Amino acid sequence: MRLGHQPGDVVRLVIESDQPLHPHVSLIANPYRVVIDLPAVEWTIGDGEGKGLGYVAKYRYGLFAVDQSRLVLDLDAPATIKRSFAIEPNSRFAHRYVIDLEPAAHGAFVSATHNAKPRTPESRPTAVVPERPQRKPLIVLDAGHGGNDPGARSVLGRYEKDLTLEVAREVQRQLEATGQFHAVLTRERDIYVPLRARTAMARASNADLFISIHADSIADPNHRGGSVYTLSETASDAEAAALAAKENKSDIIAGIDLAAESEEVTSILIDLAQRETMNYSARFASALIETVPREWLIARRPHRFAGFLVLKAPDVPSVLFEIGYLSNRQDAQWIASRKGRQEIAGAITQAARRFFADRMAQQF
Repeated sequence: MRLGHQPGDVVRLVIESDQPLHPHVSLIANPYRVVIDLPAVEWTIGDGEGKGLGYVAKYRYGLFAVDQSRLVLDLDAPATIKRSFAIEPNSRFAHRYVIDLEPAAHGAFVSATHNAKPRTPESRPTAVVPERPQRKPLIVLDAGHGGNDPGARSVLGRYEKDLTLEVAREVQRQLEATGQFHAVLTRERDIYVPLRARTAMARASNADLFISIHADSIADPNHRGGSVYTLSETASDAEAAALAAKENKSDIIAGIDLAAESEEVTSILIDLAQRETMNYSARFASALIETVPREWLIARRPHRFAGFLVLKAPDVPSVLFEIGYLSNRQDAQWIASRKGRQEIAGAITQAARRFFADRMAQQF
């Protein structure tokens, strides 16, 4: 992406991509902004925002919804879209989409805002979830981190974002193979999905269970083993509190502005008092701990509690499974191995069978 001057005080924005783009461009007043909505894309232009040019004060970008990216130009003065057009790739450039802005009076800017309004997540599906047969529980698998948030780096040089995605795919495969469950991923490739979008996907798809998969890293290379977290605003110990604080910063790392909470998020925080969901989360955590061989788990308190954002869906039982420590060579090798992935997925699948069998029995 680049900005440049054109004759007549025109500021030209060029978005270059490896695929053709068909953005939705709109204007918002108070303050003056140009909003450009795109399909979910991988950004390669920096850290979430950049300096502008002329009356374009700055630009910022990120994943706005699960399947929608957004680029915003903050303006110092009103400007409208003079023209926009696509350019086919050639020997020097990939696909390009060009937007020319020109200065405008306030009235002309306000008039232009009525012609095209920004898309909102509510006006489009939050996630594409395949239809599932009735009575088959839907499990949403969340591979931690992704995109420009790599997570922890293992002693073997691999990143958490890649390892968690590999494990999540194997869990999905094994769950689907039982014929008893339908499993979907919050991300199927190396892309960043905001923490709130992950829980929104689970809620929008009426998920019966949400499992977030992570791998930790600490200074002590001898510390190893997995642990299972469920939601609590009061952490079970200092390590759990520190881990939750680190993971909850992922949206900031990825360049997503979380300064303003929506009413929906506020209501979610209030709804945390829903004891039934939290109790079911604790039951699945217990089932998972029982199916995982003891040598995989940390010796002290494998079930822990902390305020992870991804566990805050008030109506979907949710756990965060830390599958081991990437700072420990033995754990890192096991997590990266095919055998390790299969064993982790097998334990989760067995726990899911036990959890849903118990829930079904309680309904009769």
